Amino acid sequence: MKTSIIAIALLTLSLASCKKSYLCECEVSYTTDSTSYTKDDGRYTFKDTRTSADARCNAQETQGTDIYGKYTRNCEIK
Repeated sequence: MKTSIIAIALLTLSLASCKKSYLCECEVSYTTDSTSYTKDDGRYTFKDTRTSADARCNAQETQGTDIYGKYTRNCEIK
């Protein structure tokens, strides 16, 4: 009896925290004085829960300036 209760509890917990593969796609948008353009800037696969994968994907976002001008890097789960 105890064994079956423990097995059911473990099965329930394993289904509740299901980890899947989530694809995070990033784009970078550059802006200069006269032009702006956007290009793909990486893909990442996170095997995690949806909430954690979303947080890890958002952590890839940055903004700043480099030799091409000001940029913003946006990432999202697809």
